[in-house]
Amino acid sequence: MNKAELIDAIAAEAGLSKADAKKALDAFVNTTAGALKKGDRISLVGFGSFSVSKRAARTGRNPQTGKEIKISAKNVVRFKAGAELSGKVN
Repeated sequence: MNKAELIDAIAAEAGLSKADAKKALDAFVNTTAGALKKGDRISLVGFGSFSVSKRAARTGRNPQTGKEIKISAKNVVRFKAGAELSGKVN
């Protein structure tokens, strides 16, 4: 499902116009990204939680040449599904 399909599904499920559904989805994404950038954790009971984890710098290999390369440290977004979401999927 891509963003346009998700907007259509949200609009149909919530009885909103597609424009309102797009605004709501964009607001959720922007608010979530801002909170994660500050280092906050976002928990949606029954759905799951988003958090930021630090990935340490490491040494990797270029698969074409076999030469070692340095991979710098970075922050990565983690998502852990809640029990209710896991139950609906399984």
